[in-house]
Amino acid sequence: MNRKFALGGFALAVFLVVAGCSSKEGVEKAKAAPVGKPAVSVDALIAATGDVTEGIEVTGTLSPKYQAEIKPEYGGVVAHVYVNDWAKVRKGDPLLKVDTREGEVLLLKAKAAHEMAKAGQLEAEAAEARADREYDRAVKLQESGLLTRQAMDDARTQKEAAAARIAAARAQVAVAGEDVTHATTRLSKAVIRSPFDGTVSERMVNEGDLVGEMQKVVFRLVDNRLLELTVSVPSAEMAALRAGQPVRFLTDAFPGREFEGKVAHINPSVSPGDRSVRVIAEVPNVPEVLKGGLFVKGRIATGGRKGVVLVPRTALLSWNVAARKGEVFVVDNNVARRRGVTTGTVQGDSVEIPSGLRSGETVVTRGAFLLSDGDVVKIAAAGK
Repeated sequence: MNRKFALGGFALAVFLVVAGCSSKEGVEKAKAAPVGKPAVSVDALIAATGDVTEGIEVTGTLSPKYQAEIKPEYGGVVAHVYVNDWAKVRKGDPLLKVDTREGEVLLLKAKAAHEMAKAGQLEAEAAEARADREYDRAVKLQESGLLTRQAMDDARTQKEAAAARIAAARAQVAVAGEDVTHATTRLSKAVIRSPFDGTVSERMVNEGDLVGEMQKVVFRLVDNRLLELTVSVPSAEMAALRAGQPVRFLTDAFPGREFEGKVAHINPSVSPGDRSVRVIAEVPNVPEVLKGGLFVKGRIATGGRKGVVLVPRTALLSWNVAARKGEVFVVDNNVARRRGVTTGTVQGDSVEIPSGLRSGETVVTRGAFLLSDGDVVKIAAAGK
């Protein structure tokens, strides 16, 4: 009995020792075990496909396609000004009239001289008719032997002289007529008319001002319904340019609003200064929202592709634009994996990913700076 009790006590002691050792090892192991890194909260979205448009980034200035600085062709004192600043005018509308009293007198003199020249022509024609009749009579008399050679020569001379006088009279009539036309034309230039439909952007003359011929600009006229956007394109990208390509642009005058035009002219020569090509795009502007002189930033669309993988710019951890390489974090089973990708066309806030990422994969768009490769993540906001 005592022996059994002793064996039982020994067994109990061994159990307590073993149990104590196990507890101690468990505590030490628990202390030694690493604490797991909490999941990092990030925003992510699923990479999708879309269409991209290739293009050339440009900057430039708008100007009216049709504009004019108008100078008077008739000198004198301004008698009437028919329009004010910013007035809308149609082609042929009168803008200004110079005093024409002196010109009207010159026109009357020219008309009088023309009438006199015509009267002289009539007299010359009558004299020619008489000379022709006398010559015909002289020919008949000579045939009958009743007229001397001298008389016949005199008749012929009179006929030729009459013909010369009629030619001179007709020339005088023509010259006098040209003088009338010239005076009439000069007088018509006393009224300055609009050369095209447009708007008076500036009036620089008043009634009573003295103006000379082609000396002073009196009006500036613009037609803002069709504008020109002039830009410079690097010669390295010249091969992609074509007439008719669309140009889309923005201006600070209308934040967030996009406007459009088309390439109309491509300079056939390259500027030796900066090796660029001057390009002019025409921009329809009805209603006349845009104004000449506005600075714009835009893009000439030179081509496009469909069904390419697109991600927002914020998804790229690093981005070597020149080398077309970048990195993204791809989320797989709530684990972030760093991955290299190639980049392509940039379109707004989206970047084309030609390789390294498939459509349908989830990429981190915000919070990537807190991540390391292999970190567990928690997607706070997801999108497509």
